[in-house]
Amino acid sequence: MKKRLLLSLGFALVAVAVGVSYLQFVGSRSAPVEFPKRPFQYPMYDTGSTNTESGWHTMNTHDPSIYKEGDTYYVFSTDIKVGANKDPLRPGIMVRRSKDLITWDWVGYALDGIPKEAASWTRATNLWAPDVFKMGDTYYLYYAASTFGSNQSMIGLATSNSITGPWTDQGAVVKTAKGDEANAIDPNPVFDSEGKPWLSYGSFFGGIYLVRLDESTGKVKQGEQPTLLARRDSRTVAGAVEAPYIIYQPDQKKYYLFVSYDSLSSDYSVRVGRSSSITGPYEDFNGHQLSDTGFSPQTNVGNKLIGSYVFSGKEGWIAPGHNSVLKDGDRTFLVHHARGEKDKNWSYLYIRELFWTRDGWPVASPERYAGEKTQPLSPKLLAGRWDRLPIPMAWTGIERSEPMTLQPNGKIESAHGIGKWSFQEPNDLTLQWTALDTNEGTQTTEKVLVSPSWDWENDKPTLVFTGMNEKGINIWGKYTDSIKGE
Repeated sequence: MKKRLLLSLGFALVAVAVGVSYLQFVGSRSAPVEFPKRPFQYPMYDTGSTNTESGWHTMNTHDPSIYKEGDTYYVFSTDIKVGANKDPLRPGIMVRRSKDLITWDWVGYALDGIPKEAASWTRATNLWAPDVFKMGDTYYLYYAASTFGSNQSMIGLATSNSITGPWTDQGAVVKTAKGDEANAIDPNPVFDSEGKPWLSYGSFFGGIYLVRLDESTGKVKQGEQPTLLARRDSRTVAGAVEAPYIIYQPDQKKYYLFVSYDSLSSDYSVRVGRSSSITGPYEDFNGHQLSDTGFSPQTNVGNKLIGSYVFSGKEGWIAPGHNSVLKDGDRTFLVHHARGEKDKNWSYLYIRELFWTRDGWPVASPERYAGEKTQPLSPKLLAGRWDRLPIPMAWTGIERSEPMTLQPNGKIESAHGIGKWSFQEPNDLTLQWTALDTNEGTQTTEKVLVSPSWDWENDKPTLVFTGMNEKGINIWGKYTDSIKGE
């Protein structure tokens, strides 16, 4: 047995060394599990590339939106730059591209500075939160101009016959001023199930809104008034809601509204609600409407997909948020920015896969996408040590993982409590907690999906899980033992 184990590990090390996919055989030799290849990792806090845009790759990405054209992915993002006080920031909407969602190259700027109308109305020094869609043969690029803490804002539009430009500015789509209920930032153009175009937008001031667009101009349809979709008690930053993004899931016949809560530099998080109509009302897992201001900011509504977190004592990620969503064939990806724990001034592009629970809720992978594929698994893979990381609705600081052991006999041991686990093919894991720590409250059942992944923190292949309990709390897990051999 020892000899076979050593041989198995030896072949694994050779596979990693030559850069081929890592195959793990546990149980049946005819059913290997394929893990992703080791992805390229860009350096963190790369001061050497501060003034070299071609070296930014995922660095200096904020408020990313994604668009796929052919076999190429494009990300458009807010104009930001670490160290801009030393060398002035150039405004114009940053553009990056990738063939695999893992490695990213700098393309350039969509616009040559801030359009005149936007600059005159807002006095903005950079452009925010761009998003793109296509109607007919024309690409429509929406952008926001404003200054921090103000709703003297404007959503503008530029058009092109190519996703790479050149772009021609078409002027204002929505304007707001001091005293207005809404704030004209964070545009998200979206088609409804009948192919009609809409624009969601808004922020801290007054909430999130939706308005019909004219199919011939890409601007607000004449006579249309905006509809409120989401709002919080916004007397403090703790009540902020912004960055709307809507997708439609035909199999569920539901629209999903993603938003970001709280302060973008400290406790940002991504939430989601769903509705049978694009105009709402949008409700979370517990039936709470995202527009219900009866809840205090500390009693949050909306299913919380991601927040600040740390795995296994490694450096964590702060304030992940302002997402877009990519539907790519039968897969869905959450695209957002996140800040390094050691220095939150630096923001990075982050892409992780979204999975769907049996009752139609999106849940996010704990790890960045590295080319992995969902595949049938054996329960023999799961026994061992894990990091478990719940994502509570309310802000409690940076969430830190706790150790958990899944015993081969089906028992669970953890600082969280004790219980039992079971597995249903192809990749459904159930954690049934029967006795909890006194601070944890009532017993819960967590239904999660298990997938091969890459452990970016520890630079090795691993397994992860993501899912929810019966209260709508999202739960993450990552396998921390060494890869087994037979």
